[in-house]
Amino acid sequence: MTRESEITRRKFLGRVATTSGVALASSCQSTPLGNSESADLVSDPATDTAITSTSEKSFEEKFADARADFPRAARKLWLAASETHPFNVNTLRALEEYAEYRALGPGDGRQSFTSEMQNEAKSRFAGLIGAEPDELAFVLSTTDGENVVVAGLDLEEKGGNIVIDDLHFAASEYLYTMLEKLGHIELRVVKHKNWQVDIEDMAAAIDQDTRLVSMALVSNINGYMHEVKAISDLAHAHGALVYGDIIQGVGCCPIDVKTMGIDCCASSSYKWLMGDFGLGFLYVDRRLHGDVIKQTRYGLRQVTMSEGGFELKEGAAGLYEGTTTFSYLSGVAVLEGLRYIDRLGIPDIRSHAKRLTDRLQKEMPALGYPSITPLDNPTPIVSFLTSDPETTRAKLDRAFGERVVSIRNWHLTDADGQPKQVTGMRCGISVYNNHDDIDAFLTALA
Repeated sequence: MTRESEITRRKFLGRVATTSGVALASSCQSTPLGNSESADLVSDPATDTAITSTSEKSFEEKFADARADFPRAARKLWLAASETHPFNVNTLRALEEYAEYRALGPGDGRQSFTSEMQNEAKSRFAGLIGAEPDELAFVLSTTDGENVVVAGLDLEEKGGNIVIDDLHFAASEYLYTMLEKLGHIELRVVKHKNWQVDIEDMAAAIDQDTRLVSMALVSNINGYMHEVKAISDLAHAHGALVYGDIIQGVGCCPIDVKTMGIDCCASSSYKWLMGDFGLGFLYVDRRLHGDVIKQTRYGLRQVTMSEGGFELKEGAAGLYEGTTTFSYLSGVAVLEGLRYIDRLGIPDIRSHAKRLTDRLQKEMPALGYPSITPLDNPTPIVSFLTSDPETTRAKLDRAFGERVVSIRNWHLTDADGQPKQVTGMRCGISVYNNHDDIDAFLTALA
């Protein structure tokens, strides 16, 4: 480190370590969670498969190390990774190096979010969802990606209907509601039953005029994972495409877009990808490039420039990266998050979370908080209703002094098909949580 920088790495890390109460500087000396050759099997009844756990250390040691890599875990309880995911120590270090690059220029480990790093981020994200890097484009958010897809379908000209369900994200519901108001589409909203979507209800809504079936792969309300393949088969049988909002699944659940039949999907990076706001990924199956989902935006990230003018890049980037710049800070953050996820491995991440969500599913109803998440649901999100939200908030505030979980209002469709507002807690369990966290949470509510 040169003396040019007034805020040195040591001072920066020391300041964070003092705030969080952990020895952050020592944690940053080496990259944690290295790859290994050994493996053991962990059974996961939720997916009816054997999960392979690969680590030189025991499973418990591996996630004890992971907890130490997230300063927020030592400072205060946070059961809301489904809302925003904390940074790990490697991300802090990478962000500092990028900030020094912006302040001082290149040298001594300082660099921009280079094209090589951008390619690595796409490659790692592609690996998480079973896609190819040239099927990915950077977008500003999940909603931005869905707008790119919808605009490319030319619905204003071609019309038809779009099918969603009421466990979808509110921004998507708003998007399609506005398209219907403009007269571009007919919107069909399938109502959930007991906080799940019945495949027969989806089948009744999809027909030959359906252009798109849009769903949150994992619901932001209760973590419910759709019967994606069955819904995709229905849609494709009628000539419709399938869009997936995967922000609550990618990075914490196994996803294979090809096997699931997802034609296009998008995700921001500030949840399970462990990144920040302002950058996301859009996947579009290469068979749809240009002809089915058309280019509707124009920016310099889509082209290379030469004396002859502009030459469109190949793949999704050339068609759908309709901007000239994006947040490099967010790019640095998500790349470190993706590296961290790859080192842990999705099977172990899933298995670790399941141990904790199983406890919540068992013990929360006994405390008077009924679950609205299916018991066999294969995601790290579990949600519970509360009949007295103010008292619940007061208990948690008294125990922790700040918000530690997502408390939300949702709509329940009653037996007569009418919406009824209910209030509940959504718990998002990630790699830094442990049984001590669950003990503290349950004790506070009791």
